[in-house]
Amino acid sequence: MKRSFKDYLTISLKGIAMGAADVVPGVSGGTIAFISGIYEELLETINSINFKALKILRTDGLKAMWKAINGSFLISLLLGIAISILSLAKIIKWLLENKPILVWSFFFGLVLASIFYIGRQIKHWNILTIILLILGGLIAFYITTLPPMSNSYSSHWFMFFAGSLAICAMILPGISGSFILLLLGAYKPVLDALHDKDIKTIFVLISGAIIGLLTFSRILKWMFDKYRNLTLAVLTGFVAGSLNKIWPWKRVLESEVFNGKLKIIQEESISPFVYEGNPEILWALLLAIVGILVIVLLEKSANLKVN
Repeated sequence: MKRSFKDYLTISLKGIAMGAADVVPGVSGGTIAFISGIYEELLETINSINFKALKILRTDGLKAMWKAINGSFLISLLLGIAISILSLAKIIKWLLENKPILVWSFFFGLVLASIFYIGRQIKHWNILTIILLILGGLIAFYITTLPPMSNSYSSHWFMFFAGSLAICAMILPGISGSFILLLLGAYKPVLDALHDKDIKTIFVLISGAIIGLLTFSRILKWMFDKYRNLTLAVLTGFVAGSLNKIWPWKRVLESEVFNGKLKIIQEESISPFVYEGNPEILWALLLAIVGILVIVLLEKSANLKVN
């Protein structure tokens, strides 16, 4: 596929959006990839990184391998993700700490609209499709209600497993990788490793993430190739069920002080009318609408590009 500089710039902007979503616990970069129209290409690109690519490198050279793995697409996307994480992480962190209702409202509107967008990709509806959609929703909702595991598990095997599972969640629409780390009790050990510059633990975590990514992406691609409608139904359900995690109004059930800061361990969704404090309903509604409009504009721009 021949692309212009403008095309790759657009891919980097989509990467920025993915990175911003991954910074927010509860919002998946995979959801952003799907609604921005690059999800399946991303899966195909990840799957192309294999021993065959190494063989092409050995026989035909770097240029041929780069083309085989869709390298320009991948580097443009990763560049956008890196820029986003490095530049927006502190801003989003500040907003989550000081304006949580407004941030969650925007993402709630964005994810809510994406449910309809993903659901519209399902071409054939039947009993099995509906059952899988409901099942996906129930599983995702259940995951959002699980209490975190103990933080005492920090062996290298456990960190490898946590990295593998978190990266799978990161490319799966509806489930956040950072939220999975929190559920596994690995969120604090990961932060500790980063803070202490524990190279060995970080290497094990990244190794697990690479293995998980290369394995799970192949499973997802196979599912899209063989059972596209059923896969879309499950993903639609996953996104719908994840809305509980990003509902703007929460009641804290459990928290702890970590590095001098209060960290929320478990919370539950409540009505804005019983929320303790200013529910900011009007602003929340407006930002949710903005989130919905972002998806509508993305869809329209994608349709214009196709036409």
